Amino acid sequence: MRVLSIQSAVAHGHVGNSAAVFPLQRIGVEVVPVPTVNFSNHTGYGAWRGPLLPPSDVADILLGVEERGVFPQIDAVLSGYQGGVGIGDVIVDAVRRVKAANPAAVYACDPVMGNAKSGCFVAPEIPDLLRDRVVPVADIITPNQFELGYLTGTEPASIESTLTSADLARAMGPGTILVTSVERPDRPGDTIEMLVVDASGAWLVNTPHLPFKANGSGDVTAALFTAHYVTTGDAAVALRRTASSVFDLIETTYRSGQRELQLIEAQEFYAHPRMQFKAEQVR
Repeated sequence: MRVLSIQSAVAHGHVGNSAAVFPLQRIGVEVVPVPTVNFSNHTGYGAWRGPLLPPSDVADILLGVEERGVFPQIDAVLSGYQGGVGIGDVIVDAVRRVKAANPAAVYACDPVMGNAKSGCFVAPEIPDLLRDRVVPVADIITPNQFELGYLTGTEPASIESTLTSADLARAMGPGTILVTSVERPDRPGDTIEMLVVDASGAWLVNTPHLPFKANGSGDVTAALFTAHYVTTGDAAVALRRTASSVFDLIETTYRSGQRELQLIEAQEFYAHPRMQFKAEQVR
């Protein structure tokens, strides 16, 4: 399997491609990483250095990859945080060209906008760009519960309302919705959930909730789920593998006392998921 991953890159720490590439490689996926920014560190530190790549530069990198004859070999295009409208247009155009070269290729979009605690933390034009122009051309999207609500104009809370929101998102274009950070009011204490919905049904997985913020964990989640789903075609299996690996990554990081994801230390959990969590079919 080969993934074209168009995301940010940082020198220190693990977000964007600096989070997604190694776990994919560790499970045997060939990755073609294209950077959209090249920062010293993620912006959560409040200060960083390095360039935001102009859309024309990103487009030029993609054109060079295409000229090497790579696009027919791409099984999935993956995108995450989009720093500006121009980058979104470049990604959508790249998806179109990849699918022209390989009609079986899929596009997985992590529509990064914000979260329930912080609200939106992207430029004001990005949410509308994602909702109106990017999500409709995606095959898979991986929003958190907050982002799902924005995309669909709803307020998902219970499993029933989250399923309704996911159905609305599927009606926009993508056939598969992975909802992360699901926090229904009646869930077991100190837990957090992920929900996947596709044409074959809906499954929910429940994991312990560790009390710290792990920047980049969503990027790892989107990458691993995309790879597992494309290779197996089974939403429940992909959900279980992803939840297992990501929980163990977060727990390893939490126990280390470090701020940044312990991506290397947790590598066996990507290659050999423990499958310690069940996926409950909820529809």
